[in-house]
Amino acid sequence: MKRRGVYPFTAIVEQEDMKLSLILNVINPALGGVLIKGEKGTAKSTAVRALAELLPAMEAVKGCRFHCDPAQESFLCDDCTEKFHKDGLSDIETLKMRVVELPVSATEDRVVGTLDVEYAIKKGEKKFEPGLLAQANRNILYVDEINLLDDHVVDVLLDAAAMGVNTVEREGVSYSHPARFVLVGTMNPEEGDIRPQLLDRFALSVTVTGEHDRDNRKEVIKRRLAYEADPEGFIAAYQKEQEELAQKIVAAGKLLPEVTVADDMLDKVAGLAIDLGVDGHRSDITLIKTAMTMAAFQGRKNVETEDLKIAARLALPHRMRRRPFEDGTLDMEKVLAALEG
Repeated sequence: MKRRGVYPFTAIVEQEDMKLSLILNVINPALGGVLIKGEKGTAKSTAVRALAELLPAMEAVKGCRFHCDPAQESFLCDDCTEKFHKDGLSDIETLKMRVVELPVSATEDRVVGTLDVEYAIKKGEKKFEPGLLAQANRNILYVDEINLLDDHVVDVLLDAAAMGVNTVEREGVSYSHPARFVLVGTMNPEEGDIRPQLLDRFALSVTVTGEHDRDNRKEVIKRRLAYEADPEGFIAAYQKEQEELAQKIVAAGKLLPEVTVADDMLDKVAGLAIDLGVDGHRSDITLIKTAMTMAAFQGRKNVETEDLKIAARLALPHRMRRRPFEDGTLDMEKVLAALEG
């Protein structure tokens, strides 16, 4: 049976914050992932799979277990680093970005990989069996129902997402490999919440709901029926939009290192965090990094107030301090007023 093509990312109706959060994390994997909260049937998993399909193929070192980027010497695994200094990395293949799914039942070893300590002692060489983080390097790591995952495993994922490296240590033997991936966690709040300490580690968080606008809801139905009736024709109809968005994402990734932030923008962010009583400094740093990524997505080399506003909407709500009998929701009017000041 012929495999049906993936539903186009640009065909998803509304859900703009979810789509933007995913795009920003693909442009800048160092952001630290996105948590998507919402009821079932709100296109969460559809959006994740569609995003991977949208992006162009990437170059990778042929045969590498971590599909290292030959153009990024500082992010090569040990084997590729050795090859690079010995003969260079001329044997290249092209791979599509893919979605690596992490099951809720996954153990820590399944996620980070395993080291054969006995082999290392006997042979004096490290023998590493890659885990899901190895597969996820330069890909999207998708965890559905992340609120049901073991807290320690979530911690490991978030550490790797923030550092871009996975390090496994067993009885004095350690092994590290690149683990630069886009972490996407989805959850239905009705099935239990996620600990605040873990929630804060996600760069961005969005809440999605079913459409309440009649016309938009009608459009969701029409598009889904059209896709199921003729997948190839439906995908072809969105091909131009898909290519334009893909080109914009690639261009933003190249522009990002050139984006700068003026001192007055930093003043606004620092003042906002103090006004809102947000704990720690992670929110300030994440907000600035998100605003820089947003500026690159818009084709600019400087961060503007509008970028800060969008970043605040995505990076702050899940970091609001919750007091007894308060829901910890973000007062966007207060945020906008502070950023305009």
